[in-house]
Amino acid sequence: MTTALANNSNRLAADEISPLIGSRVLLGKPDLLSGEYAADLRDLLEQRGVLVFPRINFSDDEQAAFTATIGEFMPEMQGQKVYNISLDKRQNPNRDYLKGSLYWHIDGTMNRKPIGAAILSSKVLPTWGGNTEFCNTYAAYDALPEEKKQEIENLRVIHSMWNTQLYHTPEPTLAQLEQWMAMGEVELPLVWNHRSGRKSLILGNTAQEVIGMSRMESAKLLHGLREWATQPQFVYSHEWSVGDAVMWDNTGTMHRAMPYDPDCGRLLHRTKTAGEEPFA
Repeated sequence: MTTALANNSNRLAADEISPLIGSRVLLGKPDLLSGEYAADLRDLLEQRGVLVFPRINFSDDEQAAFTATIGEFMPEMQGQKVYNISLDKRQNPNRDYLKGSLYWHIDGTMNRKPIGAAILSSKVLPTWGGNTEFCNTYAAYDALPEEKKQEIENLRVIHSMWNTQLYHTPEPTLAQLEQWMAMGEVELPLVWNHRSGRKSLILGNTAQEVIGMSRMESAKLLHGLREWATQPQFVYSHEWSVGDAVMWDNTGTMHRAMPYDPDCGRLLHRTKTAGEEPFA
């Protein structure tokens, strides 16, 4: 199904990938870099959660320039424009940190404001596996029964980076644990009430426990909601080709990498924009 959005005199055509998540954008590189369709792309991204630009073949500078048309460009912690997403030490010496990317998560839950939009472009394919999966937490919230929405509306959740690391390293040394814990913890709402009036779920592997619940009840709720949000109708799995770029709304989706050979050289380049509203 092809949809079109109007923005002044511009029109953006895109193919829906599935009813509740994902659109394939039918624009060439010059149109994307011009910025003329930026407002359309932002609107479509909020509606669809994920936008795919097949084999667009951005250079790093082009990817950074395109990202800046979507919102305020957000450099990496050390100032670099582009971040290497890879479990191969030749590509990323801090690959252990990225092991948490193999589990459902939202980027930037430890930030005061989250990442807004993020873009990955494929540079080196894995030898096997390595799809990136996305789920639409706007759509997942909308589909919840009304009684469940009322149950979770005002709940607060503790998030931490160290919780993510326990997914892949359940028996860390004390030194490892202390290093992870040094990043602290934050308290976030379970339901994000956006300025637009829409609502999404804040879940993923940083979610540690629901405040005011027993550990057992908290775990059942968080795992149950994650299971709900990652049902097939809410999920898009992207099988990479070299040159593909994929942009997602980090304020309304979760994502994860599917397993692949960590030493195969698989490489994605990420750029991102700053979030425009705090978690609320």
